[in-house]
Amino acid sequence: MAETEKGEKGGKGVNVSAGKLAINMQKRLTRAQEKVMQKLGKADETRDTAFEEGVSNFNKQMVEGAKLQKDLKAYLLAVKTMHEASKRLQDCLAEMYEPDWFGKEEVDSIAEDTDMLWIDFHQKLVDSAIINLDSYMAQFPEIKNRIAKRDRKLVDFDSARHHMASLQKGKKKDEVKIAKPVTILEKAAPGWAQGMIAAHQVAQTNLSRNQAEEELGRAQKVFEELNVELQDELPTLWNSRVGLYVTTFQSMAGVTEKFHKEMGKLSQNLNDVMGKLEDQRNIKKDSKTKTPAKSEAASNHNTESDTIPKSPPKLDASAAAEDNAVTNGASDSGDLPPGVLYKVKALHDYAATDGDELEMKSGEVVFVVPFDAPDEQDDGWLLGVKESHWLANKNLSARGVFPENFTQRC
Repeated sequence: MAETEKGEKGGKGVNVSAGKLAINMQKRLTRAQEKVMQKLGKADETRDTAFEEGVSNFNKQMVEGAKLQKDLKAYLLAVKTMHEASKRLQDCLAEMYEPDWFGKEEVDSIAEDTDMLWIDFHQKLVDSAIINLDSYMAQFPEIKNRIAKRDRKLVDFDSARHHMASLQKGKKKDEVKIAKPVTILEKAAPGWAQGMIAAHQVAQTNLSRNQAEEELGRAQKVFEELNVELQDELPTLWNSRVGLYVTTFQSMAGVTEKFHKEMGKLSQNLNDVMGKLEDQRNIKKDSKTKTPAKSEAASNHNTESDTIPKSPPKLDASAAAEDNAVTNGASDSGDLPPGVLYKVKALHDYAATDGDELEMKSGEVVFVVPFDAPDEQDDGWLLGVKESHWLANKNLSARGVFPENFTQRC
């Protein structure tokens, strides 16, 4: 019994599927025939110019949206690629940056902040542009299917309309066809049978006409429902593109502006660190080359020993006082400003070659003062202040070093 029931159910399922397939095939065949007749001009086609314009706008809008979606995703891919390149560059700098260099911690912090800024930039672009655009584009496949369905139902409606028209045109012909058999039967059948045959033929004709009317009504209803819905939706969808473009590009512009502003600050910070690192390098370079440079300058000046007299040996305090008294017309060392050891007179012009050197003209008098740290004094160099500066300002702030063999104690 169970097997018999299963077999019966299976048979019914096969019959239902076969029936649906036959109906679908019949619909496709009818539609194909209708389209051929319309193209040949043997059947009129229902046209809606406003709707066709809406469909044209829909197709254009879908193509433009797809292109924007593709290009925007390509832009995001480029942002991600740029982020990866920036990260590799920052990592390279961090690896090369030696611990004792100025701003090591700042460089590491800038690299980390730059990486986080790129990540935030990419994510905000996705949130503000891609998500909205994807939601916008998700509408098109469903509406496109409904437009195609509406076109199919329009063909069905035209086919049902033409069928109904053909039945109405053939009404008189059908009456003639019905009358002829009755005339023949009058000779071969009894009178009561002739009336039954005529009634049957009329009933068949009326049944076909009623079926055609019902089919036309169903086709028209389905078509008009789809048509009205799409006529309302397509213009709304067409106008929505402006709002999408405004929202998308305004959001992108704001996110991009903020990103470049923050990135500019980080770039400025990195530039400042590099500048201070260069200053650090120059200071170290100067500290290493200062002594040799001055020694070289002193040796170069010593080559002119024939014209530049050698500095006399240092004198004790009493000798210096006596010497000062002779040259300045003073009776003792009390005429020198406080903190001055003695004074010398330049025998030759000396052009300063460094920022801490004192430039002298031949004949100028210079007060010699002690170094703040004795170990800073280089051999053959003195620290002094021009007498003219002391007389004008009454201070010893404008100090500078100069080669001793360019001067003579006075």
